[in-house]
Amino acid sequence: MTYDRLVCASCAAPVSEGRCPVCRASRERLQQEHGQGMFAGLNPVMLVALLVVLLGAVALLAHQTA
Repeated sequence: MTYDRLVCASCAAPVSEGRCPVCRASRERLQQEHGQGMFAGLNPVMLVALLVVLLGAVALLAHQTA
């Protein structure tokens, strides 16, 4: 989610402008959540499944080239 369309309940201004302390805190929190990386939204089960698929693809490729 981007914060450019969010409106602060405290001051009724866009959160992206950061007019009040509540806006600034929300903007900072959203920026930190957004900057956690590409796999931040995946749960651990999905990460393990992705790793298994990746290892299978590497094993298949190594078997075909040998």
